[in-house]
Amino acid sequence: MDLIVHINGWPGIGKLTIARILAKRLSGKLLDNHTLLNPAEALFDRSDPLHGSLRQAVRVSVLDHAAQLQPGVPLVLTDALSDDPTDQALFDDYRSLAARRRARLVSVMLECEPDENVRRLTSAGRSELYKLTLPEFLKHLRSTYRLLRPQGVDLIDVDVSTLSAEEAAVLIERALPVSRQ
Repeated sequence: MDLIVHINGWPGIGKLTIARILAKRLSGKLLDNHTLLNPAEALFDRSDPLHGSLRQAVRVSVLDHAAQLQPGVPLVLTDALSDDPTDQALFDDYRSLAARRRARLVSVMLECEPDENVRRLTSAGRSELYKLTLPEFLKHLRSTYRLLRPQGVDLIDVDVSTLSAEEAAVLIERALPVSRQ
């Protein structure tokens, strides 16, 4: 059975760094949330309706193509999804992708101490990648929303507050369901 690993966590927590290592360890492909978001971010303000339409068109096209990956190729995804209905619908796109690939969908929930999260959020290089760098906005997100804990999929919880990205990736790999082959 194919495998799709969805890594979810607050902005700045280390999702992309961990996902890069995990995808390599699994000999898989990485599709991070900024791959889907950045074309719209590069061209339009978020208030422009073209931002949303481009973001949706890119998402649909990329996920459609991801469904056509060769069998046996693991796919690692990243996101910062909360438990609101819009984000739940976005996760349902991954459920559909998993069904199309006949893949097992595993959700990895990354947690991190708030101060460490802010430290990572403000690290060099994030703004050039259109990533969130505003500590106050992160604090607002963390106080207003809860991370999405999807029902009906395997869940792996990892506190990365004191882990290196390599340690986190190894821990996730070891926790993946045995039937991932």
